[in-house]
Amino acid sequence: MTATSPHPNLTLGHLDVLESEAVHILREVAGEFENPVLLFSGGKDSIVMLHLALKAFAPAPVPFSLLHVDTGHNFPEVIDYRDRVVAAHGLQLHVALVQDYLDRGVLRERPDGTRNPLQTVPLTEKVRTERFDAVLGGGRRDEEKARAKERVFSLRDEFSQWDPRRQRPELWNLYNGRHAPGEHVRVFPLSNFTELDIWQYIAREGIELPSIYYAHKREVFARDGMWLAPGEWGGPKDGETVECRRVRYRTVGDMSCTGAVESDADTIEKVIAEVATSRLTERGATRADDRLSEAAMEDRKREGYF
Repeated sequence: MTATSPHPNLTLGHLDVLESEAVHILREVAGEFENPVLLFSGGKDSIVMLHLALKAFAPAPVPFSLLHVDTGHNFPEVIDYRDRVVAAHGLQLHVALVQDYLDRGVLRERPDGTRNPLQTVPLTEKVRTERFDAVLGGGRRDEEKARAKERVFSLRDEFSQWDPRRQRPELWNLYNGRHAPGEHVRVFPLSNFTELDIWQYIAREGIELPSIYYAHKREVFARDGMWLAPGEWGGPKDGETVECRRVRYRTVGDMSCTGAVESDADTIEKVIAEVATSRLTERGATRADDRLSEAAMEDRKREGYF
């Protein structure tokens, strides 16, 4: 895909077009909203989104803070990366801890040990208490069928709930951020990126990622067709054998529901080649929380999740 530029001898590649669109969306958010926040987990999509924000507003600082809903079952490499990036750029990071809600009795541990579905309450409460009127997320339309329904600007009601019937038309890249008091808007600057686009953009921009995105030897065990990492979350169970395998992660979330894939892709060039031949999205291949039901993601989105 190419786009015509004002200069007759210059055309833009597809990554330039995607970058330009995302930068435009980020600047629209900064101009339309009073208190935006960017969700930042240390996963590749949120890393790309932060990189785009840094470019969009340079040399000025990023005009919004970051928010991470921490399950307590995150990969150590990812948390270390998150903290280094926040410190390096002098950013403000809000952390909503799922463990706090468990300790208060607001939430209860699930029998399967996964805490990803427990993120909704901490997220929605943080949005309400901090009065964020726009929440920037790294969701992409190619990831999952519920996310494919999303507009770039997605209105949420006073309970942070999503109603697909209230989706607004977005013609000619015009975005409607109007919302009533108590409501807010979820914004997805990476909507039109694919997983392959993300990796090609990371390669072009020389963006550092947590090491677990590249092939490495790790202790894992098999469950439901995925290789999961052992940890305090409750894995492995009786009969599940821990093995040392060469793996990498295509997506990063809670350790209890994020599976690794066997891989020798230890460089970004090898990862791009591997992704280019894959016929499954990263969530479809390695996220157990999306397998809870046919409509697992859509159900959580209606409750206030991303």
